[in-house]
Amino acid sequence: MTDIVDELQWRGLIALSTDEDALRKAFADGPVTFYCGFDPTAPSLHLGNLVQILTMRRIQQAGNRPLGLVGGATGLIGDPKPNSERTLNSPEVVAEWVGRLRAQIAPLLDFEGPNAAVMVNNLDWTQGLSAIEFLRDIGKHFRVNKMIAKEAVSRRLNSDAGISYTEFSYQILQGMDFLELFRRHGCTLQTGGSDQWGNLTSGTDLIHRVDPEAVVHALGTPLITKADGTKFGKTESGTIWLDAEMTTPYAFYQFWLNADDRDVSKFLRIFSFRSHEEIEELEKQTEERPQARAAQLALAEELTTLVHGADQTAAVTAASKALFGQGELAELDERTLAAALSEVPHVQVAELAPVVDLFAEVGLVASKSAARRTVKEGGAYVNNAKVPAEDAVPAKEDLLHGRWLVLRRGKKNLAAVEVTGG
Repeated sequence: MTDIVDELQWRGLIALSTDEDALRKAFADGPVTFYCGFDPTAPSLHLGNLVQILTMRRIQQAGNRPLGLVGGATGLIGDPKPNSERTLNSPEVVAEWVGRLRAQIAPLLDFEGPNAAVMVNNLDWTQGLSAIEFLRDIGKHFRVNKMIAKEAVSRRLNSDAGISYTEFSYQILQGMDFLELFRRHGCTLQTGGSDQWGNLTSGTDLIHRVDPEAVVHALGTPLITKADGTKFGKTESGTIWLDAEMTTPYAFYQFWLNADDRDVSKFLRIFSFRSHEEIEELEKQTEERPQARAAQLALAEELTTLVHGADQTAAVTAASKALFGQGELAELDERTLAAALSEVPHVQVAELAPVVDLFAEVGLVASKSAARRTVKEGGAYVNNAKVPAEDAVPAKEDLLHGRWLVLRRGKKNLAAVEVTGG
């Protein structure tokens, strides 16, 4: 591999660094033990977290040792939100979420070999620490004027919500994490999002106060933005989670498949593990033949396989093709079909009705007369079969898994009907 700092720069993954030249030298002298933290403030990680995990994976593949920290302690507090206090979850809930997040991170790192990853939990070094010890040993190294100046804190101080001491203290806890990992594992680098820069540097500052000779680093990745102004990792149906129960593999695949041509080059560099040459070729194809969506297809397949496995990727690609007449709908398993149909306009009906009624009810056409014209012109399909007549009525035997009909107008306009009656 090329120099890992050059690699991260080429991929647009360096927004901030405490000292880039010193970090480059540390990697060259390596291996470097580094960490990134993830707080269990939800039962799953999301695409923003995936940026950090895959950055860890890249740095590990360059010969360095990652520590994946899931914050059983910091998760009980949560870093300051922009406009309000966080809802504090019970220790039992946080402990459960710790396990879920660790299970999502673990498959994406390598836990064997000389640079094997290690999972750590900051509850291990905080739960036995008294308030007096915390204030005497850690708190004394922090200056309130510097803490107030940090963006996340100053923004809240100037808002109507204000900020509690609980959330104000978060940066001290994260700084202590870096110090503990420095002491326990020889960790000298923390990575994270640039919006966490104040928390990242609280760790480097604390280590320098405790050990002025220490050489430690922080590296911040940029916040990802979308060309259309919407938030990355969000869709009309909500956040894209890594948990298959919260965001189905089909919806996950479709997120990448639907990426804007203006965004796909950036997404390839940040998320794909393809070579520079392969990525540049996909970028060229997007520029020359955007309608082929070669880059989006490559990204959707690679990321879905990475997060959900090859079997799920095969299932969702089969579903994606079958919905548009390029495969057998009847061969799709019930769960995959349900996930796919949840992403298109759909209605529930108590009983089967004429095709023209169903087309109008689900909104594929403006009216029943428009539905009849569509049928007459040969552009109406039910389960990929052309509707033969304007008075056609689907039979119970046509229901996929005894529940669904897939309606299509022309080549691209899809909808679904779920029959709920017996």
